[in-house]
Amino acid sequence: MSPCNSSSIEDCLSHLSNMTALSTDASLTVLPVPLRILLAVIMMFMIAIGFLGNAVVCLIVYQKPAMRSAINLLLATLAFSDIMLSIFCMPFTAVTVITVNWYFGSYFCQISAMLYWFFVLEGVSILLIISVDRFLIIVQRQDKLNPHRAKVMIAVSWVLSFCISCPSVVGWTTMKVPAQAPQCVLGYTESPAERAYAILLSVTVFFIPFSIMLYSYLCILNTVRRNAVRIHNHAESLCLSQVSKLGLMGLQRPHQINVDMSFKTRAFTTILILFIGFSICWLPHTVFSLLSVFSRQFYYSPSFYIVSTCVLWLSYLKSVFNPMIYCWRIKKFREACMEFMPKTFQILPKVPSRTRRRVRPSTVYVCGEHQSSSV
Repeated sequence: MSPCNSSSIEDCLSHLSNMTALSTDASLTVLPVPLRILLAVIMMFMIAIGFLGNAVVCLIVYQKPAMRSAINLLLATLAFSDIMLSIFCMPFTAVTVITVNWYFGSYFCQISAMLYWFFVLEGVSILLIISVDRFLIIVQRQDKLNPHRAKVMIAVSWVLSFCISCPSVVGWTTMKVPAQAPQCVLGYTESPAERAYAILLSVTVFFIPFSIMLYSYLCILNTVRRNAVRIHNHAESLCLSQVSKLGLMGLQRPHQINVDMSFKTRAFTTILILFIGFSICWLPHTVFSLLSVFSRQFYYSPSFYIVSTCVLWLSYLKSVFNPMIYCWRIKKFREACMEFMPKTFQILPKVPSRTRRRVRPSTVYVCGEHQSSSV
């Protein structure tokens, strides 16, 4: 007998919903076996790079007292959150990508989802703190973030990230066991509370940080542009005065100022690249999460598994992206990597490193009207 003949309307609708889900699960389109194996191998390679690269960042800050500035403590925390993501989330996703089955139980599904959002939220919080700090230094000319305040903000960010991510493990929201995706994700629901939680996650993970960071970087770029124009005008006037007094020897001055300006903007450019990488990796995942919760047609579509696999892979790419940027942009990071390598692999000679910071962060970006051109 059909449940609709002897049950309430709610039970009937629930039965029909379950039957629809089962029928759509059977028709899911998955990646071909060779492609799944290749993707899993790439994910294992990402795990190794993400773990080793970010571990070097943490070791540098831990072992070198001169590197324990506020910004480096924040970068080390960002690296640590990426390490945790690589260890506690990515391996299970890699196994599920190959087997197309979740073998770790429904309760661990909720735990893995909580850990995923927990470490992602922490990484985004650190990027947000760094962006606001750069905004205060470059635009407001206020260098307020010292190592002690950085540690306090790091502790607060960990607590807030845990509070936002914990509902998935205490039963306040429903996480779908991966039949539709290679990892526990927020699935389609008509519950207002669960939809509100999905919106909260999307807003806190992407929309609010993205808006604040975008505004900060636009203001920073405008300030850097105005400072560059001011330096250029000051250099021209200085050249004219020196040419009139000392002859052609004064023409070497503008070149030195241009080099200074490049040095002053390099650290900001590195943070800007991290922001661009965060945006590229997380915009698709945010749109995917909202569509999964609010669109029944999208969640139960045959191609949902392939879409979720690609989106999740892209979100994990951020943990690998950061140490590669450090190695590319930060000279001290490259030198420290050489120190951790075995001596048999060290080709370049070791260069003595500085034990003290060269300048205060606020003086790196400030170019006031009364500042000398020799700074």
